[in-house]
Amino acid sequence: MVCPRCILAVRAILDEMNIPAIDVQLGEVWLKRELQEDEREVLKSKLEDVGFVLLDDAKKQLIEKIKTLLISLVHGSDGEMNINYSTYLSESIGKDYRYLSNLFSSQLGMTIEKYIIQLKVEKIKEYISYDELSISEIAYKMNYSSPAHLSRQFKQVCGLSPKEYKNQMGNQRKPLDQI
Repeated sequence: MVCPRCILAVRAILDEMNIPAIDVQLGEVWLKRELQEDEREVLKSKLEDVGFVLLDDAKKQLIEKIKTLLISLVHGSDGEMNINYSTYLSESIGKDYRYLSNLFSSQLGMTIEKYIIQLKVEKIKEYISYDELSISEIAYKMNYSSPAHLSRQFKQVCGLSPKEYKNQMGNQRKPLDQI
């Protein structure tokens, strides 16, 4: 789950199935009781129908937790994003960053750092589509050392400079759960 609408969709499915939840947050659901096997299968099917996956595997859950934390940081922040991601992840999850990094890379075939860059590029695309901030202002908000650094990283990921993207691509952004 990557947005408030996702949370609402999952809550609606749980309510429809009369499954009492303690809490539903981005990427996580705490239930008041254990699910029976048939309930689990129906829930899994209903979640898949709306584009979600029920994760039972602990490693997959940990990967989703990492992704959810990073998405919340990058896309939930409207201010300066001056944060040490490795420390943040390690402290939030309670595991050594090297373990998290190795697990992430082995499961997804990309490093956490590359994933963060992709998230940041999608946020930059969002800012560009709003057409309210200059590249310098976006660079500051996204904690880049300079507009040139932002532009280089953007071009590496997209194949276009931010200006070319604005002129050619407009609003073609990836959904966060597809990064």
